[in-house]
Amino acid sequence: MDQHAMDRYIKSMIKEAGHRIRNSFLSDISVDTKAHANDLVTNVDKEVEQFFIRHIREDFPTHRVFGEEGFGDNIEELSGTVWLLDPIDGTMNFVHQRRNFAISLGIYEDGVGKMGYIYDVVNDDLYHAIEGGGAYYNDERLMPLFETAINESIIGMNAMWATPNRFVDHEATIRLVHDVRGMRSYGSAALELAYLASGRIDAYISMRLAPWDIAGGMVMAKEVGAVASTFSGGPINLLESDTFVAANPSIHGKLINEYIKPKHP
Repeated sequence: MDQHAMDRYIKSMIKEAGHRIRNSFLSDISVDTKAHANDLVTNVDKEVEQFFIRHIREDFPTHRVFGEEGFGDNIEELSGTVWLLDPIDGTMNFVHQRRNFAISLGIYEDGVGKMGYIYDVVNDDLYHAIEGGGAYYNDERLMPLFETAINESIIGMNAMWATPNRFVDHEATIRLVHDVRGMRSYGSAALELAYLASGRIDAYISMRLAPWDIAGGMVMAKEVGAVASTFSGGPINLLESDTFVAANPSIHGKLINEYIKPKHP
């Protein structure tokens, strides 16, 4: 299957998965917790991941799946073709709001992002990209990001990092809050990366994100010129959770040099 045929196949599968999620609103959703009380998982997360895996196993038997809910493969390296999947990114929003969540999917070959998809299920908005082919919001091609400045920027970040915490210097974060034009928090890393790629926000900062949260969005962000790194400015490791900042290239360096100050043990 060539890349464009695969793109059509993936879009069809994503839309069907979204239909299943919307239908779940009409039935009882069972909610469990994982690592802590606010780390939620539902029967729908699990069913949607299994839906994707069934199709991938049947149609792409040599491909591997790195999925949030653990139904895929044990991924310790990224050789070959790997699908990084979060069936519902923003599960807390899904449970409490019935909106502001997305299907997030990245297709990587030997560690390089080739295709990225973020599907805002409730609004039926599909953000997608193919390496070297641009990024799109539905059928509209997204333009390269315009140069901006900190005082003209809107930043996506959880308000927790502007309160005393053991991870970052909150005083530096408070300076950022004062210096930027505005702060937003949507509760879905995938949607925040889609908003970065489409110019609705100028940066997204998070203390700890898993590979499947960001894999699809990173392909998209790169196509419009955004820069992604850890807080220290290093490359993103798509095998484990780490700090993450993705931003318009005109402010990325300033963010990590002046405003994001990790605490060291």
